[in-house]
Amino acid sequence: MPQYLQGRYSPIHPEKYLSNPTRIYYRSSLELAFMNYLDKHPAIIGWSSEEIIVPYRDPSRGNKLHRYFPDFFFKKKDSEGKIKSIMVEIKPSSEIKPPIRKSRVTKRYITEAYTYARNDAKWAAARAYCKQRGWDFIILTEKEILGK
Repeated sequence: MPQYLQGRYSPIHPEKYLSNPTRIYYRSSLELAFMNYLDKHPAIIGWSSEEIIVPYRDPSRGNKLHRYFPDFFFKKKDSEGKIKSIMVEIKPSSEIKPPIRKSRVTKRYITEAYTYARNDAKWAAARAYCKQRGWDFIILTEKEILGK
């Protein structure tokens, strides 16, 4: 499991950040690693962190309307010069699959089930939001970010 830390990120290329580059915060080592990638990769022409609001209905909270702030948005120029827009959620791999129910229902299982249901609703809303705009939505884990 990756080490978790929090802090403020100071970009090497603040001109690539699509909002205020003095207000960039990471909430995990995975987010920090991805920020470094976005900041330094030459094909990334612009990026932001938690700047987009996606409305969603939370099934774990009475289906009430809530706001979801996906971790990242970036624009990338591909080898043919086309620009792709991509929204990204960063999650540990343990949180992207539904929990497995053991022989009895435990408090931990219930908590994991609610968390998964909430995340699944967020991701469904993000996919729809991106589809309307012609963007891609991806979920990245430590396997993709750190190669583990």
